[in-house]
Amino acid sequence: MTLKINSKAPSFEIPATSVGKYSLKNSSGKYLVLYFYPKDDTPGCTIETNDFNKLLSKFKKLDCEIYGISKDNLKSHDKFKEKYKIKFDLLADEEKEVLKKYKVWGKKKFMGREFMGIIRTTYLIDKKGKILKVWDNVKVKDHAKEVLKTLQDIVKK
Repeated sequence: MTLKINSKAPSFEIPATSVGKYSLKNSSGKYLVLYFYPKDDTPGCTIETNDFNKLLSKFKKLDCEIYGISKDNLKSHDKFKEKYKIKFDLLADEEKEVLKKYKVWGKKKFMGREFMGIIRTTYLIDKKGKILKVWDNVKVKDHAKEVLKTLQDIVKK
């Protein structure tokens, strides 16, 4: 159950890698990609983050910021950013406050086990803070390209 398209993106303020705290208000007047991922420096999350990183300049040209969110702490995020030379900020939601607001914290199944975790989800938010598109249960391959294409199509309209 993700949030509905055209609904207002829930506001929040949490620690970020280079800006101290990041608040949704910081991106007012810009498009925003918020992607929620399970864990720093794991195979899928690394591919997804590197793909967004490679396309960052194209997103920026469309007046769009990108933020990755997981429940890892800032120390973990800083190491992850440094290792892969990630040029955008990662947000640390250790309390799972934002994860719950965005309905990405839920039951997951892996190798026959059920557990609570982050359901890989991406939100595209417009300049006024409304949700334009939601990708849930994201498959990482080519995901960043698909998000970029969606944004390009929206900007053209």
